[in-house]
Amino acid sequence: MLAQEIIRAKRDGQALNEAQINHFVRGLVDNSWSEGQVAALGMAVFLRGMGRDEAVLLTRAMMNSGRVMRWPGMSGPVLDKHSSGGVGDKVSLMLAPMVAACGGYVPMIAGRGLGHTGGTVDKLEAIPGYTTTPDPARFDQLVRSLGCAIIGQTADLAPADKRFYATRDVTATVESVPLITASILSKKLAAGLEGLAMDIKCGNGAFAATPEFARELAESIVAVAGGAGLRTRALITDMNQILGTDVGNALEIWETLRYLKGDGPREARLHEATLALCAEMLVLGRLAADTAAARVKLQAALDSGAAAEKFAQMVAALGGPADLLDRPAQYLAAAPVVKPVPAPRAGVLQAMATRDLGVLIVELGGGRRKAGDAIDMRVGFSAVRPVGTRFAPGEPLAMVHAADEASADRAVASYLAACTLGDADVAASPMVMAEVG
Repeated sequence: MLAQEIIRAKRDGQALNEAQINHFVRGLVDNSWSEGQVAALGMAVFLRGMGRDEAVLLTRAMMNSGRVMRWPGMSGPVLDKHSSGGVGDKVSLMLAPMVAACGGYVPMIAGRGLGHTGGTVDKLEAIPGYTTTPDPARFDQLVRSLGCAIIGQTADLAPADKRFYATRDVTATVESVPLITASILSKKLAAGLEGLAMDIKCGNGAFAATPEFARELAESIVAVAGGAGLRTRALITDMNQILGTDVGNALEIWETLRYLKGDGPREARLHEATLALCAEMLVLGRLAADTAAARVKLQAALDSGAAAEKFAQMVAALGGPADLLDRPAQYLAAAPVVKPVPAPRAGVLQAMATRDLGVLIVELGGGRRKAGDAIDMRVGFSAVRPVGTRFAPGEPLAMVHAADEASADRAVASYLAACTLGDADVAASPMVMAEVG
């Protein structure tokens, strides 16, 4: 079978069969397909599309291109959640211990920051000593004993996807729904899951900027996952403003600890997103009859301290401090300069350019401009006020945390530029915009 004939078939709009797709995926792993050939097939799929059956075949082939985790003998369902990425999205940090406290097992393999969106692994590495790269046997043991462990991506899971994505990234073929679907699901299927909750972010701070694209992606993921044997539900959630009150690696750990411990009110949008996704996982895992019953169990796990204790156990087991929940200030680095972002006049915050605020975190040093860059864990925003808040002149929209005075001053100006103040009240938008599956 020739690579160029497979490329020709897709170029001409034909559906690829299982043998052709398996040939391509083997070529990704053993390098028998050149970069040019990989790029050509990626572009052909981008332009011609893929049917659901093709996408299922591609997903399964990439899943089987490396190690596939198995979880024999578990006393509960193996579940996970995946987000398409957002600004201030720290839901995974609370979700894993909450679901574990309700009887689920969550082997979460998370990613690093990508573009303007923060990464769960980077946030966890703000905790001194926390290792995101345990060996497979240790990861297995932690999930079984604690109910959850959050680690970084490993090279032996779906290696075909890693190469294919790297080529797509530099050939303008990332924005293909079937290829995004296969990329996400190949790794999740390789993790041996029984149920998956998808969080498709939608809005000006999300990869899916429009509701139409978000729904297309959600429907594709749910259908292909089902075709591959993985029960999946997708929620389309709002990303037209920062999620939660804090953005930045150490600051988001602070917010996670406050959330889990119940230190003060939980930010309403973050709480709704977390509860909604956790509830879907409990229903998928048959740990609750419906989402209403699931929410009761989840709230009880928060109120009893069980979820916070799961998080503390996970941190300690992966090398972090055993007393992080009790003494976070001793371990989480603080920025030397903290300045308010003062409202220039009285008015209502009517909109945020959320992507711009994510980029601003990168400019402060809290993300990477290129692979391999060191991250300043200290920087970011805290006390972020949501869209719809009415301000008096000079009242802070947020607090900027920066490495020096000059960076702080630039960030204050940029934050203001990303916000729209007006006089009219703004109706609250729903956190969960749609459900699929």
